[in-house]
Amino acid sequence: MKSKFAVLVSLIAIAAATPATAQDLHACIDEACTLESILPQDAASGTPATDAAAATRYGRWGFDLAGMDKSVKPGNDWFDYVNGSWVKKTQIPADRSSYGAFAVLRDLSEARMRTLVEGYKPGDAANPDRAKVAMLYQGFMDEAAIERADAAPLLLRLAPVKAAATKDDVAVLMGKSMGGFGASFFGPGVNDDAKQPDIYALYLRQSGLGLGDRDLYLDPKFAPQVVRYQAYVAQMLGMANWPNAQAAAAKIVAMETRIAQAHWTRAQSRDRDKTYNPMTLAQLQAQAPGFPWAKFWTAAGIDKANRAIVAQNTAFPKIAEVFATTDLDTLKAWQAFRTADDIAPLLSKRFVDANFDFRSKFLNGQPQQRDRWKRGIGVTERALGEAIGRDYVALYFPPASKTKMDELVGNLRIALRGRIDGLPWMGAATKQEAQAKLSNFSVKVGYPDKWRDYSALQITPGDLIGNVERAGRFEWDYRRNRMGGPVDKAEWGMTPQTVNAYYNSVKNEIVFPAAILQPPFFDPDADPAVNYGGIGGVIGHEISHGFDDQGRKSDGKGVLRDWWTAQDAAKFEAQAVKLGAQYEAYTFEGLPGVKINGRASMGENIGDLGGVLISLDAYHTSLGGKPAPVLDGYSGDQRFFFGWGQVWRTLFRTEALRQQLVSDPHSPGQIRAINPLRNVDAWYKAFDVKPGDAQYLAPADRVRIW
Repeated sequence: MKSKFAVLVSLIAIAAATPATAQDLHACIDEACTLESILPQDAASGTPATDAAAATRYGRWGFDLAGMDKSVKPGNDWFDYVNGSWVKKTQIPADRSSYGAFAVLRDLSEARMRTLVEGYKPGDAANPDRAKVAMLYQGFMDEAAIERADAAPLLLRLAPVKAAATKDDVAVLMGKSMGGFGASFFGPGVNDDAKQPDIYALYLRQSGLGLGDRDLYLDPKFAPQVVRYQAYVAQMLGMANWPNAQAAAAKIVAMETRIAQAHWTRAQSRDRDKTYNPMTLAQLQAQAPGFPWAKFWTAAGIDKANRAIVAQNTAFPKIAEVFATTDLDTLKAWQAFRTADDIAPLLSKRFVDANFDFRSKFLNGQPQQRDRWKRGIGVTERALGEAIGRDYVALYFPPASKTKMDELVGNLRIALRGRIDGLPWMGAATKQEAQAKLSNFSVKVGYPDKWRDYSALQITPGDLIGNVERAGRFEWDYRRNRMGGPVDKAEWGMTPQTVNAYYNSVKNEIVFPAAILQPPFFDPDADPAVNYGGIGGVIGHEISHGFDDQGRKSDGKGVLRDWWTAQDAAKFEAQAVKLGAQYEAYTFEGLPGVKINGRASMGENIGDLGGVLISLDAYHTSLGGKPAPVLDGYSGDQRFFFGWGQVWRTLFRTEALRQQLVSDPHSPGQIRAINPLRNVDAWYKAFDVKPGDAQYLAPADRVRIW
């Protein structure tokens, strides 16, 4: 599991939209004075500065022809054919562990946020949200004050840990960490109830691993990572003035290894049928008696919940037993370490460097720390993301992009409807349910209609640690206080400046923030074929999540229920297993024995395959029966596949690739670029891929799902 600081970052990135009305947003867009108040002024003209980091088109018609390596045969190495020259001339920036199309847009989004945030004023009484953003950011940038404080903010927060006299006290600290620094053996969260999608429910998941996935503890090939982790634990405890740091670190790692043995695998934890286990507090106490649940429940502020949906239910008794059989000193040392690890990125340079050296440099191979302003933007954006997002979309999201996206999505709906009707393996009853689900899909593009209300969040000048802590509490309070209440259907799970997209199975919706709707994914003036191969494939990917191995388990209203006939479900599963085997066959240079987990990555892999097929059909629909033009000698289908290959151009450092394969449900970009296409007949035709080519699959071996 991530450090608590990283979890805070993730929670706030997933923050929901609330508040201002569409009319308020329209006003913000139209009033020049609003823009002038947030953009740096040109000294000569007094007008807002231009967007120096603006996105640019790739090539003449949306594809980077110069990035190709035409000496490579498409059927032998598709990734190098499309991106080979780019690979040869591109170096991963020293402050990154991987680099590609997503990172390019993240850099752009980051630069634009810097323009906004550094233009905000702490004393802006007319716009308190901007004032809060400015205070938080400037607090992070005040290195001198942070160096003077050194370990003091950490030692203050470790005082309750040192004072804990019983295991009940430790459980209370675990509960309180939900809105602050530290960690817990069990991770509560509040989300839409998968079987009652109109209300918010309390969820509980396994937690407790500071290193991450269970395999890192249990698989012998990751022994060097465990050894280095133990040294890091000892280092952080020593810096926190914790007694007997070396011995405590050894006991912590041994304890976490026992927790890892209890954890479900990533593949098991994806099974939505097996992870829906409602329990009352009394039932939880009876099933996992080794942990003081009532104390934890109250400390976390979730005591108004009359039940929790327990995910890895069979792991809970074992994790509770670890708690019960571990000595108090080790539990306290573990909480001290997790608190120090959590807060370290916000402390003085010696803490920041120690955290970076292990978490970024050793685990992910990143040679250099990111510039301070970049880290400051990250901390600020994650705490007040939609406050920045309002201004971001006013400046950087043209209405034309939203209009063309609506058209793209409409054509993809038509395409999937046709594909469902034409599936030879699916029966009529299941098709009817699938069509009903598709009809109920909702789509959110660009930015929310309502904006988050940050009026209750207190940000104080010069109190960086307290501000981040209060932001965590603000977010947790916002979520926990909704338990049992009605679901906000307008809520967004990402800010507009996030370079990503998602499908929510319980809301049955696909969501595309503004920041991803730029080249190379989307350019309203580029060749439609490239747009359909790029953003169209991403849209198709998210739509396909509604019909992947787990998304397919919810119906059109978002209810987790089985709407498949047994025969159709068996046919689907057979194809899914076949697809998983394809991905597990790949090997990676420098990582012997480390492979893609086909079952853990199944949803993303099905999403990619479905995305390409649906978007290709949608592109054909967009032509309106007319032949596609030929550009620079390339057909429309060829340009479509170029668009897909281009968005997955990716470079990894070896360490980062290892982490990706062990803990990320997404396959590496190089594989995402090619493996879906190996199952698409039109790709073979477009590039004359034949038997004998390295990436050729016989028709009988190609996976046919959506």
